[in-house]
Amino acid sequence: MGKFAYDKALSVDFDDRTLAHLQIVIGMKQRRGESFYFSWKDDHAVGDGRTAIWLHPPIPLVYKYYGSRLPRIDPEWVRALEMTANTNIGLQVVDEPAGPAGGASSAPGAAPVTNGAAS
Repeated sequence: MGKFAYDKALSVDFDDRTLAHLQIVIGMKQRRGESFYFSWKDDHAVGDGRTAIWLHPPIPLVYKYYGSRLPRIDPEWVRALEMTANTNIGLQVVDEPAGPAGGASSAPGAAPVTNGAAS
């Protein structure tokens, strides 16, 4: 389980594999100087709602991985995430595509997501 920290105000848990894919897409957008929304469905433990944040290049982001191995990157999943990031709604966590490069169709794209104030 990895952590995505946003401007010292918010810390969100994603599994390491999901977080690695999000990092790639967010990095691609920010390298181009693009600002955009990023939203996800919250876990039941934090209210089962949705959270959306505005990502802008100067806002500090931290990606904390708890596993020691780099996750396998699925280019199709990166493309699927990037497609959502290029919409008016912004980046949304979508399931990893099934198939040879993707995970099994039963494997969720996002592990339970919890958020709370960063320490």
